[in-house]
Amino acid sequence: MSVIPLNELGEPFYTGSVQKLYAVKTDDAVMVTQTTNQGSVFDVGALFEIPGSDVSRAVFRHVLYTEMSKPELWQEVLDGIRASSEVDDVYRDELLTGAMEDVCERGARTHHEGMIDAKSGEVCCAGLPETPSAYNVVRKYQILTPDETQFLGAHLYDYSKFPHEDGFVIPLEYIVRFGITSGSSVYRKYLKMDAAARKSFEQELGVTQALEAWKMLERPVSDCTSKFEPEDRMVSKQEALVMSGLTGDMWVKSGKMAVLGAWFVRHLLDKIGLRLWDIKWEFAKDGDDVVFVDTIDTDSFRATGFVEYDGVTYVMNYNKQSMRDYFLIAHSYWTGDIDDAKGRAASEGVAFTELLKAGQEAGNYAATPDVAQGFMAIQVVKMDLIKDHMLGLRQPDEVKAALLKAGEDEIKFYESIGKLDQFRKMNGI
Repeated sequence: MSVIPLNELGEPFYTGSVQKLYAVKTDDAVMVTQTTNQGSVFDVGALFEIPGSDVSRAVFRHVLYTEMSKPELWQEVLDGIRASSEVDDVYRDELLTGAMEDVCERGARTHHEGMIDAKSGEVCCAGLPETPSAYNVVRKYQILTPDETQFLGAHLYDYSKFPHEDGFVIPLEYIVRFGITSGSSVYRKYLKMDAAARKSFEQELGVTQALEAWKMLERPVSDCTSKFEPEDRMVSKQEALVMSGLTGDMWVKSGKMAVLGAWFVRHLLDKIGLRLWDIKWEFAKDGDDVVFVDTIDTDSFRATGFVEYDGVTYVMNYNKQSMRDYFLIAHSYWTGDIDDAKGRAASEGVAFTELLKAGQEAGNYAATPDVAQGFMAIQVVKMDLIKDHMLGLRQPDEVKAALLKAGEDEIKFYESIGKLDQFRKMNGI
């Protein structure tokens, strides 16, 4: 597997909204992932393309997963958590027991095997290839899906087979939050609750204060959503444990690894002035261990900077949240149709994308809008800057200053199309 010529990969066995997967003829235990320029928001599939983002996101994944295998870097994260004033001693002691001790000794296990050099086809397992590409090599784990069943009209999912299997992707997405953003699904859900429901929700999340947009929490919290159901569904920690197919001790370890992994990424982004608000992880069960898997890159988390413009402080996003905001502000009529389709899907038990497509074909829903070229150019700059940081091509302070400039350009874009008031309501402080 030391060399995998890109021209010999053949056709992908899977083509998704943001990546393609290829078999490796000489090793059935691994596969090649090709990150594309495409992006997806609102769970509707590929909506836009950011030129060059394929390599940028693949580089981020390669560097991050490679760094996570190094015990000495976890020691730096450990020192940062110990020095943090954000968490109380009881929380800190529990978080740093068990999983953290393991990674400080041997590094974290991930499914990442290396990046393919774009010219030579050589698989680079440590450091960076001479010519970075959009192709990474990862270890394969089986995908199990729950069985669908019904009870008096309710659509349910049976996870009973999972505890009897091994080497599978855990059917959960783990979300870790250092703070609450205005666009997060948790915050939108919270705003719709009455006082009693909010109090219960706060207890489930593990917070002691009311949730406020653009406010950091007193300590990181985590929650889980279903992964292999037609729609992502937020589940309690108790239900997540049952769904996971893991023992109680292994599920606790997976939850701690999600929080520790979030702190690892935060440590990386702090160097270029970006604040990590939340991040999504996925894991696989491998014997008695849990392994980081999936496409962790800038689309998997929310990281922001703060930009002053005309007397107002704006929160600027440096991931696909910028694209979400763009569609919500510039094409709210279309996102309204998506919400309508999702509402229907919840009661009809079918994927909302099917309802959305049928509605568009019938003329009942608006067609998917294009992205303005000026706005897209700003997103290209952002991606290139983060890639250059990961590649070590620019000093962190230089990247930090350039990211702030890109944020200011984004504000000016909304001003130029007469939508600055809407942008201020969403991201102004």
